[in-house]
Amino acid sequence: MSFLSFLRRYRLPSFLFALCLATILLSGEIALLPSASAEQAPSKKPTLTQSVPSAPASTTQQVRKTVLENGLTVLTKEVPTAPVVTVQVWYRIGSRDEAPGVNGIAHQLEHLMFKGTSDRPIQFGRLFSALGSQSNAFTSYDQTAYFGTVERDKLRSLLALEADRMQSAVIGASQLTSEKRVVISELQGYENSPSYRLDRAVMQAAFPDSPYGLPVGGTKADVQKFTVEQVRDYYRNYYSPDNATVVIVGDFQTDSALKAVQESFGKVPRSEKPKASAQPPAPLVMKGSPAKAAIVLKQPGSASLLQAVYPLPNVTHPDVPALHLFDLVLTQGRSSRLYQSLIESGLASDYSGYPANMISGGWYGLSATAAPGQELSKINQTIQTSLADLRTQPVTADELKRAKTQLKSSVLLRNRDVTSQAMQLGDDQTTAGDYQFTDRYLAAIEQVTAADIQRVAKTYFDPNQQTLGFFEPTQLDAKAGGSVNAGQTAEQFNLGPPVDPAEVAKYLPPVTQSDRPAQALPEKIVLSNGLRVLLLRDSSTPTVSLSGHLDAGTAFDTSQKAGLAKLTADNLMNGTKTKDALTLATTLDDRGINLGFDANREGVAIRANTLVENLPTLVQTVADVMQNAVFPDKELELSRQRSLIALKVQLDNPASKGRRTFQQAIYPSNHPFYNFPTEASLKGIQQQDLLNFYKNHYRPDKTTLALVGDFDPAQVKSLLEKELGTWKATGKAPALTFPPVSPPTNVVRLYDGIPGKTQSITYIGYAGINRTDPRYYPATVMNQILGGDTLSSRLGTEIRDRQGLTYGIYSGFQAGIHQGPFLISMQTAPEDAPKAISSTLKLLEQFRTQGVSTNEVLTAQRSLTSSYPVDLANPDDLAEIILMNEVYGLNPAEIRQFPKQIDAVTQAQVNEATQDLLHPDRLVVVTAGPATAR
Repeated sequence: MSFLSFLRRYRLPSFLFALCLATILLSGEIALLPSASAEQAPSKKPTLTQSVPSAPASTTQQVRKTVLENGLTVLTKEVPTAPVVTVQVWYRIGSRDEAPGVNGIAHQLEHLMFKGTSDRPIQFGRLFSALGSQSNAFTSYDQTAYFGTVERDKLRSLLALEADRMQSAVIGASQLTSEKRVVISELQGYENSPSYRLDRAVMQAAFPDSPYGLPVGGTKADVQKFTVEQVRDYYRNYYSPDNATVVIVGDFQTDSALKAVQESFGKVPRSEKPKASAQPPAPLVMKGSPAKAAIVLKQPGSASLLQAVYPLPNVTHPDVPALHLFDLVLTQGRSSRLYQSLIESGLASDYSGYPANMISGGWYGLSATAAPGQELSKINQTIQTSLADLRTQPVTADELKRAKTQLKSSVLLRNRDVTSQAMQLGDDQTTAGDYQFTDRYLAAIEQVTAADIQRVAKTYFDPNQQTLGFFEPTQLDAKAGGSVNAGQTAEQFNLGPPVDPAEVAKYLPPVTQSDRPAQALPEKIVLSNGLRVLLLRDSSTPTVSLSGHLDAGTAFDTSQKAGLAKLTADNLMNGTKTKDALTLATTLDDRGINLGFDANREGVAIRANTLVENLPTLVQTVADVMQNAVFPDKELELSRQRSLIALKVQLDNPASKGRRTFQQAIYPSNHPFYNFPTEASLKGIQQQDLLNFYKNHYRPDKTTLALVGDFDPAQVKSLLEKELGTWKATGKAPALTFPPVSPPTNVVRLYDGIPGKTQSITYIGYAGINRTDPRYYPATVMNQILGGDTLSSRLGTEIRDRQGLTYGIYSGFQAGIHQGPFLISMQTAPEDAPKAISSTLKLLEQFRTQGVSTNEVLTAQRSLTSSYPVDLANPDDLAEIILMNEVYGLNPAEIRQFPKQIDAVTQAQVNEATQDLLHPDRLVVVTAGPATAR
């Protein structure tokens, strides 16, 4: 997900601006010296700097803090709900610690931490992949973190790897040169986004004398000038045990884990260099100061954007709880102030707000996308009116209660998987200086009054404290199509040899193999009306995840009404026969229930999670909108306007526009996967079209639900039968014809030019296979070797690591109910795209000609089967896997059999699948990027 989506989902008190290096893991070690944190008796009104006693809702009750003699902080939390463990290493270094002229050096160092160590001179991504780790890394303003989740028997291996690179990373000229190119590609990819460019300008104006005003990833100008010695100096200074926190959460024994940490990390010496002092808090602009003139960017783009920033205090300031509740009242959900004033009025098609509280200050960010024909100045006036109302009048008792419920529910819902629990602990320890910060924060939330929210509104949201920016696009006529034949390019180069798995195995720490516990299977029931339900009880947390699929996807759209399926799904919550849109939304918001509907190619996805006590309300709401939606005219028109703006934004985005062109190049015009919305098709859709589509396609016999959580299956069956059992289908269900699609007869090259872009996105592929194809499992193993991981695959090793041509490259079979694409995607500088494409095609030829080795197959199988339990450890992901196995028509035991199916694949089967499914001379190549590039 995007970082702002991450922030809104998790509501972390600090702002983890995640510049993620895809597929990277964490590994950390810890040593002995238990240091139990003292707990003091709280006052009647807890603050954010005093301890509070553990309570039933405590998120840290089982956490043990240990500090090694070298200063390393270790946090351990046993959570034996699934046979997995997460290891995270958090360093207290981010862009806040950068000196002038080296903006982005912390992020550059993060990249170099995967290039190998003196004892393991190999890409660490390959080692993590071999362990089956689901991993990543990020650099933020205040910290850099490395994290990964694996099967429990891989814990010691991760600790050994992380301890190794804490002290012995190889940072040389060749490594820096290669990763500079990758980082610049990453940064230029961000430049493709007008919202990124506007945000950067506004932040620099709001904090001209603070590192917080600079982009976390740096600038191309600074990155190009980094020297080896500069990066080494940051590494030696900040990558030290006394500046790090290791977090271990999952299925392990604490004493054994701490012994392993001591063995790995205990011998790592602390840095002899003193750490740079923290930057002073950014000064707040005092009320009465002259208002700043709005920053105006007039550049190529597709939509008018607004960005505003207000200075805030640091993370431990006592006003933080009230500020976060203020944000929820202002922005969260349909009942929020800004939704009502901006979206329901038709002024904006989208908006967001977030409080960012850091080590040395903070800010509140507000953004909005103007609806067609609306002025940014009017949107700003409306926002100012909403803020003035919060300054002059207390929020209502219902608003305050709702905000508190939403915040507390979000904390419980985000703490259902071990990775998220560790993320909270790491962020709290590094940013707030105490892993128990969230517990104090929740206690302080309970004490916030309406007067407190009014007070912080007055203190921090005076108009004169605002830094405001407008993005005014110079091009508003982005259109579908417009791709041109890109012709043929030829490059002369030599591919490197495939990575030898034996080389990886040589540097992999030993792993103690253990038997995997059998995965519980869901119970399947079919209601009398044909609705299928899968139930899996999970009592690890008092929550429920719901995933659903309805056979009413965009494949049913005609070219004249393209967009109808999505408009129908988007408008389900806009009112039923007995409840209007606001009543439906408030019913959910008051209980902290998350529920959404979204149409994709093969169906409508239903996603929800809630505290178990609110499951009846969730099911009642789903049942109501699935049977009784009325699609009011006013709401439909507002939704249409949002869809038109979304279309313009998509056509201005190289990734989405290129994917659209690719899809229409690999499927013929009579195929259900060919159509995409256009301005004309969206404008031609009427209310009756939605009513007809809803009546014909929303049927119980075409609906499947999966629920995972802490419930009594018998009671849930009764609830579902009561609320959904009376739903009846009439007539025969609509059906589509999906003609088989073959690859093209030659290589087809297309180019989509988009003004104002700095990076190119390339898609390579053709129509592939469906999920029930007998070649699916060999194809999955084959793809893992080819491009399943950007740091360990053949494509990643050659195109990213050796040639440095791309920030990321992946391949995959999007095998669904029907024949989905085989797709390779990559992001490059425009001038590098031809060579990256030629290198990729050459590698595909090599792959098909030479085949794969036995060791490559075994390594890929271990990676796939070891990472699978990690997927099952997240309740939302588990519900989705159970659901889609049923939708695809697989055996109900597939959730247990998948690793066995992968392990049963032979080298001969993989090579046979390679011959059948890889066609380097018969594919489509689509590149979207700067309008002048070819």
